[in-house]
Amino acid sequence: MNGTLTNQFIIVTGASSGLGLAMAKALLMQGATVALASRSGAKLTKAVQQLREMGFDAVELGMDVRSEQSIKEAAEWVKREWGRIDVLVNNAGIGMKTVNPNFLTEPQPFFQVSPEGFRDLMDTNVTGYFLVSRTFAPLMVQQGSGKIINISMNYETMKRKGFVPYGPSRAATESLSFIMAEDLKEYGVTVNMLLPGGATVTGMIPEEVREQLEGKVNLLDPEVMAEPVVYLASAESDGLTGERIVAVEFEKWKTERGR
Repeated sequence: MNGTLTNQFIIVTGASSGLGLAMAKALLMQGATVALASRSGAKLTKAVQQLREMGFDAVELGMDVRSEQSIKEAAEWVKREWGRIDVLVNNAGIGMKTVNPNFLTEPQPFFQVSPEGFRDLMDTNVTGYFLVSRTFAPLMVQQGSGKIINISMNYETMKRKGFVPYGPSRAATESLSFIMAEDLKEYGVTVNMLLPGGATVTGMIPEEVREQLEGKVNLLDPEVMAEPVVYLASAESDGLTGERIVAVEFEKWKTERGR
């Protein structure tokens, strides 16, 4: 398959559904070889199988972003099978429903959030991005090239009532991204952020809550991430680092920067 990403080796975490799966498919459609990384299970296997049946070069990569050992084994697989990694998309995360299933209709104050729920979400959404990046960045440094794309959320989410710990987790993700970009500049490795620009139709919003929101909130399709993630993974974005791109404003962003 010919495309703008032919001969590019890419990992997308949290790729068994939602934004991750949509981005993986968009990258595959441009000719990339994509490892869909997620905790092992039938969901991941089925997603990869369906993509392979469509003729895409999709690979199943079992990886728990909270486990150093699991990430290390994934990195060893990449070195052995691919010999390099061109793009890493950090997307794996869990949402507010893990601490409050009714977070959109009945927001819960931070002082009612359990310490376990807080730690669990932060471990996945923040520490997970750190652990995966920490493991794969040295390979990119060694190559003298590579791109890291960290998926984030609206600033509104970081300030919204009842959004502890999800809001703080994404604020931390953005700070981490800016610092990573600075730390990796001298090595020819770039780090950028990408966010949908609104609530998306993913598993992070419980089905019953989604039904209640229909007609009241304009939920975005995960495919809103397709064009900007392909851009960030391609040669078009070479040299771009420390940027925060909102998917729904992507065309405006490109126009403003003359890209």
